[in-house]
Amino acid sequence: MTAAQADLLIDRPAVTDGAALWRIAKNSGTLDLNSSYSYLLWCRDFAGTSAVARGADGEPVGFVTGYVRPERPHTLLVWQVAVDAAYRGRGVAAALLDALTARIGAERGITDVETTITPDNTASERLFTSYAARHGASVSRETLFDAGLFPDGPHEPEVLFRIGPLTPHQSH
Repeated sequence: MTAAQADLLIDRPAVTDGAALWRIAKNSGTLDLNSSYSYLLWCRDFAGTSAVARGADGEPVGFVTGYVRPERPHTLLVWQVAVDAAYRGRGVAAALLDALTARIGAERGITDVETTITPDNTASERLFTSYAARHGASVSRETLFDAGLFPDGPHEPEVLFRIGPLTPHQSH
């Protein structure tokens, strides 16, 4: 843990964090922005499978949203990861991902993590491949959604990254 991470509290998001998560996602410049309503719902219904990093003032400075796949109850699908610009480059996203998977691993026994990444998002590729290396897990990739499936204009394909199996003693 770096000094910057030591100043952060990582916990579950609350509904009152929804607006801040929407703002962080909007300002990320890379994420597909969902409606503000969806971030409020996410903080209500999926707080148990999501995490927020809070600065010294208690305000969110980063988040990871995810859910456990109904057909694969030992798989966490990571939906979005974003960190406020002022906190980027300090390992906050990695700390969030590690804390979230450690918590869900202990509570629900997850053994695998999935996420989708567009081919042009090298920062996310680095985040998830380094996560896999830290946790001794393999990474497989396959196109999940081709560009032509998106109805709202040009969109890069979404490549599914499957990471696992995670081992309990490495999920810390």
